[in-house]
Amino acid sequence: MSQNTLPDIASLLLQVVTSVPEPFRPRFLALLERTAADRYEKWAAELPAHASGLLGCAAREKEIAATAERLFALDATGQQKLVTPLQEAREAYFAVLKPLSLRDQLRLQAIAERTGGGAWRAMAAALPDPNARAALERSAELEEANAAHLDALVARLPA
Repeated sequence: MSQNTLPDIASLLLQVVTSVPEPFRPRFLALLERTAADRYEKWAAELPAHASGLLGCAAREKEIAATAERLFALDATGQQKLVTPLQEAREAYFAVLKPLSLRDQLRLQAIAERTGGGAWRAMAAALPDPNARAALERSAELEEANAAHLDALVARLPA
């Protein structure tokens, strides 16, 4: 089965995330996770035969976001600093997805999930609190579960 070449979503994500000051990155990633959850819900509507699995992915994204929100406090000033980067990130994400077929969108999202898993693992490694590390490790595992689900779904969809 031939695969179309996809945009380099990992580099795009790295560029977007590193544009945010480091102390705000976990909460910024939480906002991106919520954006991904919304996208999964839209895909579920587009693929009703696969809605259950896609909604499971959305639920995992929301769990990841809630974990980051719980672990990394952010005051109103910090929240305000994320408004513009979040808008820019969403615009870039949707611009990358727009020209792609639904199947390729899902393939690209699987790559993004693995990238997110790596980001959560890197953050976990830097935390002194073992409970916080474990929570972020779980977030990485949830990202990888989403990637695996998408890989399996893509394999079932027509090319």
